[in-house]
Amino acid sequence: MVPSSHPRAVSLLIREKLVSGFDSGLVAKEGLIAHGRGETFDYLLGEKTTKNAKKAIKAASLALILAKKPVISVNGNIAALCAKEIVQLAKIVGAKIEVNLFYGDKKRKQNIAKLLRKNGAKEILGLDPRSSRRISGLDSPRRVVDKDGIYAADVVLVPLEDGNRTLALARAGKKVITFDLNPLSRTAQTADITIVDNVVRGLRELIKECKNSKNQKIQFDNKKNLSEAIIEIRKNLARRARYA
Repeated sequence: MVPSSHPRAVSLLIREKLVSGFDSGLVAKEGLIAHGRGETFDYLLGEKTTKNAKKAIKAASLALILAKKPVISVNGNIAALCAKEIVQLAKIVGAKIEVNLFYGDKKRKQNIAKLLRKNGAKEILGLDPRSSRRISGLDSPRRVVDKDGIYAADVVLVPLEDGNRTLALARAGKKVITFDLNPLSRTAQTADITIVDNVVRGLRELIKECKNSKNQKIQFDNKKNLSEAIIEIRKNLARRARYA
């Protein structure tokens, strides 16, 4: 039997949470496909939080703490996997929470909001059409954001983001923090701070870092950090090839 703390057991538990999230109307079927891609890269990274991921987490914590109007964008996958952690992080850094979906409908948004409230969220944006605004340069449903949330934010944490909106948010003057297990993706390459880590592990580490942050300035180069993640993948591939 695989121990419950073993990376493979954790991966299977995450998979079960997503399937449960799909059954309960939180996750779109496309979200299951996206997670499958992420699992592949997590395996290549050794299913652990790497040194370069920790650097990005430290940079992200400082950006969130120093932000004037931080916002956390939540989709179905994130709600299914990390609702408790999202609410906890929002309280620590004073961020607003906004539900924002690529494959969305009113019912799924309400399901996500209900779960967030169950985990302690008081205010949830992105639900009232009267507060809607549009980000230029986007054709997808994700161009619609809340005027008091992402539209007004200076720093946006967008876990599991798509590349088009990452670029649009950056062009709109937002500092974008994202989780992406693929360091070569357009999202990873376009964001200001990319945490190359499983979002479940990474969010917990981000919460710890925000709690312990001393507001120290740090030097962070996203391109360099992504290059280090790619090197890590190459090392793991070479290591596995030796034992194949």
